[in-house]
Amino acid sequence: MVTPRSERLVWELDWNLLRTFVVIAEVKSITRAAERLNLKQPSVSNALKRLEDRVGRRLVERDATRFDLTEVGQLLYEQAVEVFGTISQLPQLVRGVSDDVTGHVTIAVASHVVSPIFDRALMEFHRNYPRATLNISVAASGEVTRQVREKRASFGLCLVSVRDPALDYLLVFREFFGFFCGPHHRLFGREGLKLADLKGETSVSFHTDHIADALRPVALLRSEAKLNANVVGVSSSLEEVRRMIVAGLGVGPLPLHVARRDVAMVCCGGCHPMKHRRRSTSSC
Repeated sequence: MVTPRSERLVWELDWNLLRTFVVIAEVKSITRAAERLNLKQPSVSNALKRLEDRVGRRLVERDATRFDLTEVGQLLYEQAVEVFGTISQLPQLVRGVSDDVTGHVTIAVASHVVSPIFDRALMEFHRNYPRATLNISVAASGEVTRQVREKRASFGLCLVSVRDPALDYLLVFREFFGFFCGPHHRLFGREGLKLADLKGETSVSFHTDHIADALRPVALLRSEAKLNANVVGVSSSLEEVRRMIVAGLGVGPLPLHVARRDVAMVCCGGCHPMKHRRRSTSSC
């Protein structure tokens, strides 16, 4: 039986090719896509070529200096994300219907979120729907946004620098950051320091501490302080950034509400090895 090319695409498309392409489009690199999928790079390159052959159009334009989706590639990516989102909801849809509200809600949050609004919403949701279950996963802000866009999470709480036009946003808290150092740092315990005193200092930070990422205000403040451009340690984990600060690797940013107890213990004569570095903060 002969069928149009578009109909053959629907029936013959390998789901794994589409999944691989979504990852390629998100990380904008064959190498990084292979790392995320735990595959060898030639396997990912071959998957992209096979998908392009199926679609009959080029999906990616790339060379040594650039990696861009074609117009068709961008359209396919957007549709693929919608498909993934729909399928991810199937487990909840097939649980059945009863008089009580049941089901499972997946929430993605950035680490150490402090929000009375969120806390109250959780309390009231459980009170009203005691048979419903929750899963709260912790991820970097960019990953939180991606999970919501792909409908792998019902909603997310995270730092936002640039809003995704496909999502709705509601401000529930504002996080303030300050620079801190550990007890082995030469500036530890000094008072009256100015931003200029940080010039040339080594530093540690988060993976998202970039002009185009979630911690854009922190990146701008680091640039203003003229910290050493070579960041000696990075992590997506707040606890690990704090560990590097305490260990004396360099000055680093922390949310004020996280470091408040450390600062209070130092100010009260305690032995905790953290010190607030400057009064002014950057909000995200």
